[in-house]
Amino acid sequence: MNFIDYATIHVKAGNGGHGCVAFLREKFRPKGGPSGGDGGNGGNIIIKTDSNLSTLNDLTYNKKYIAKNGANGQGKNMHGKNGLDVILKVPVGTLVKDVETDRVLVDLDKNDITYIVAKGGNGGFGNARFKTQRNTAPRIANDGQKGEEKKIDLELKILADIGLVGFPNAGKSTLISKISNAKPRIADYPFTTLVPNLGIVKYHDYKSFVVADIPGLIRGASSGKGLGIQFLKHIERTKVLAFLIDASVENIEKEYKVLLKELENYSKSLLKKPRILLITKIDLLEKDKKIKNIPQKIPVFNISSIANINLDKAINEMYNHIM
Repeated sequence: MNFIDYATIHVKAGNGGHGCVAFLREKFRPKGGPSGGDGGNGGNIIIKTDSNLSTLNDLTYNKKYIAKNGANGQGKNMHGKNGLDVILKVPVGTLVKDVETDRVLVDLDKNDITYIVAKGGNGGFGNARFKTQRNTAPRIANDGQKGEEKKIDLELKILADIGLVGFPNAGKSTLISKISNAKPRIADYPFTTLVPNLGIVKYHDYKSFVVADIPGLIRGASSGKGLGIQFLKHIERTKVLAFLIDASVENIEKEYKVLLKELENYSKSLLKKPRILLITKIDLLEKDKKIKNIPQKIPVFNISSIANINLDKAINEMYNHIM
């Protein structure tokens, strides 16, 4: 299944049914009163979050969703049937925006939330509603109201506690595969990760947290180079950023500052998040080679996902930052 994090769709709620003008005509009641029933309400377009979904892929096949109209009222005070609702399921973390006004309608950041994005029209009143002492035989009824219609943007921003940030081939996918239940594609070449991966990390007996691995950044990612900018939005909701830099890099502090600059260029709010630095692949270093130019004022851990070096310490640090 393709990972789709953006979709634009047209939604049209159902119209309300018309009220009915009718009078009772029964044996022994030749001049029965008004008996026109109300029209049914139009169906709503409802958006509902589903934690089993991780992409907006299902909403790319159909660009227009129309709910059923309410049925017209009938005689003998029979009300019209309400139109059926249309329920669109989306992943948790989906933003809904009105295209015309560019206004965010709702941020669906929890599971099993329902939101009526287009409300069905109310059904019209039948003439039975208009009976008064002065007018015992009204010949008027209401038309049903029109249902709402709009064009909306759906944008998915995944929810995670920890966001992994680094250049391609820094070891992010290997790390998340070792500490969580995620099974990303791993290979020894850049841009193996083409979509975000989420993994649940078990911490002690009854605790856990979620880690997100996004495609590697390159210089200029914040201005559209590489795959980074397409997925940087997926770390906006994370609580903590974990920077991963290969231990073989000549100047780790310089690499770290480049990553920070790309995040700052995308959104300054990202720099306000707590950070940790994981220097990866230390098992591949020559024994006598020392790691130099390490950034200050940030927790630093030398790790190896393959050799399982200091992974427990890194997990503890991640958990302590989000609690």
